[in-house]
Amino acid sequence: MNKQEKVLFVINTLKELYPEIPIPLDHKDPYTLLIAVLLSAQSTDVRVNKITPLLFKQADTPQEMIKLSIEEIREIIKPVGLSPMKAKGIYGLSHILIDKHQGMVPNDLEALEELPAVGHKTASVVISQAFGVPAFPVDTHIHRLMFRWGFTNGKNVVQTERDAKRLFPEEIWNDLHLQIIWYGRQYCQARGWDLENDIITKTIGRKTVLSQYYKKKKK
Repeated sequence: MNKQEKVLFVINTLKELYPEIPIPLDHKDPYTLLIAVLLSAQSTDVRVNKITPLLFKQADTPQEMIKLSIEEIREIIKPVGLSPMKAKGIYGLSHILIDKHQGMVPNDLEALEELPAVGHKTASVVISQAFGVPAFPVDTHIHRLMFRWGFTNGKNVVQTERDAKRLFPEEIWNDLHLQIIWYGRQYCQARGWDLENDIITKTIGRKTVLSQYYKKKKK
């Protein structure tokens, strides 16, 4: 297969496996999605989905959130990790949304990245999943799979995002990045990886990755 054929193979395989694509983080609007994505940094979606109902019961709008203290927010979100930084970020961005954006989450990447504790990946997730703006947020799963499939050099997530946007049509970015995440969790994990069930990597994966896998299996 040439590279374009590999790209089409990935697109078609993921469409067959995931015709309907659930969003991993529970939310009801752009604000609750923004908070959930912020909380997911260096945590798991499962853990975040257990904590956000507790937080959103207390405050699910910027106006309600700033009525809580940073310490109160921190106590609620402590199980997701990095709670001091995340609590300050949630409190601070809620104030900015009220002061600068009429209490609304902006659908602009640069405006989102200016908010406390909101990086490029978080902003990309929000504009794609909340507003339908084409974006290709790269998490650890996408970074790992894009390297294993030979679509990027694996040096950093910035390069991986550039390569993904260059290879895949813009109109499918929002669905595709979620499909790759679900596939990575189910078939191409970082640990406990079973290549026999990973049809995409087994078919198009880079030779060095496949040879390393089989060497480890023989040990």
